[in-house]
Parts: sequence; structure tokens; C-alpha cells
Amino acid sequence: MGGLKRGALSVYASQTIASYWLPRHLVAFHRSYPGVAIRLSIGNTSQAVAAVRGGGADLGFVEGEVEEPVLISERIARDQLVIIVGAEHPWSEDKGLTKEDLLNVDWVLREPGSGTRSGFEHALEGLGLSPRNLRVALELPSNEAVRAAVEAGLGATAISASVAAPSIEAGLLRQVDFTLPERYYYVLHHAERYRSRAAETLMDIIRGREPDRDEIAKRRV
Repeated sequence: MGGLKRGALSVYASQTIASYWLPRHLVAFHRSYPGVAIRLSIGNTSQAVAAVRGGGADLGFVEGEVEEPVLISERIARDQLVIIVGAEHPWSEDKGLTKEDLLNVDWVLREPGSGTRSGFEHALEGLGLSPRNLRVALELPSNEAVRAAVEAGLGATAISASVAAPSIEAGLLRQVDFTLPERYYYVLHHAERYRSRAAETLMDIIRGREPDRDEIAKRRV
């Protein structure tokens, strides 16, 4: 991989990050280093953690902080969770929702282990509400499935504003007037393994720092 002319970079990312945030950074990396093959795997946050911990990925990108002794996490971006409902849902025009109202509606949520689900449950706990008291009607394994179910008229959900935006713009969904706390995206790498030149250089691009060719050449493969 002298000077990053060839090689491979294995990345594991949670669904929201892989679909809506990471691609532009991977494109920027590929344009500068076309000889380095990027292998992107997509799953939920728990799967991304397992991949980096087990050596199946050089870097993992997840939603929310991870407590894992052998992994180092770095905050890299922020995201906003929003509550959305179908266009005909009673909440679509309600401007006076309280936190107690969140316990009196059917929810369509991502599966346990996803960053989106964990972020929403953490926000509820911050409001003094127990996630166990939610009326969960459906648990689905992808953002797109959750969005489609809510578009079809089943209850409410909490997902990334980036995921909701196309359907809101098309008039298929409405964002509820209830603000959830911001959350953050993190990058993970193994504390006991060095990061390759490719991994370090991708992180430079994500941080908005132009990689120096001489510096890259000094990095270990």
C-alpha cells in the first residue's frame, strides 16, 4: 500500500450512518485513493461493535456512545432524532403534546440493539419515562421498513431527521412538534490494534483535514 496506491479498508456502519452520512466521505476517499478497495458492511450498532471487536472491520461507525473496554470511540458528527407520524394521524396537527402523550400511542420502532432504538430509549429516560411503558406495535429491522409502516398509518416512530426528510417533503409524513435531544455519531477502533494507513486517512477526510502525502507514507500499513 505504498502511498495508498493499493490495499483494502474494511468498514462496518449502522444503517442510518451507512445510508445517509458515510457515503459522501467514502466517495471523497475513493476519488483520492482509487486503488484502495473499500468493503462496507451494514448492520445495527451491536453488530458494528462486534465486527470491530472481533477484527472483522478496521473501523466501525455507530449511533451513540459505546461502553466496550477494548474499543476506543471518537465523536465525529451529530444527528437529530425526530418523532414522525402519517399524514392522517391525530398528532400531525397537534401542537400541544406532553411527554405523557408518548405513552398513549402505538409505536413502530427499530429492533433492540439498533442505535436509533437505543437513542430514543435514552431520550425517554432523560424525560423521566420508562421505555418499557411504550405501546410497541411493531419492531422492524430497517429504517425504510419503519418509515413505510408509519406512512401506511400505523402509529408513530422516532428516526433520524435524515431518514424522515424525503417522506416529509413528499407530504407522506409529518414531524411531530416535540423536540428530542441531539445524539452523536461515533467511530470505533480496537484499542489493541493499530489503524492502517487507509483507516487513518479516511478519518482525516471525515475530520475535514486534507491528508498529507508524506505523512501517509510514514504510516504503517
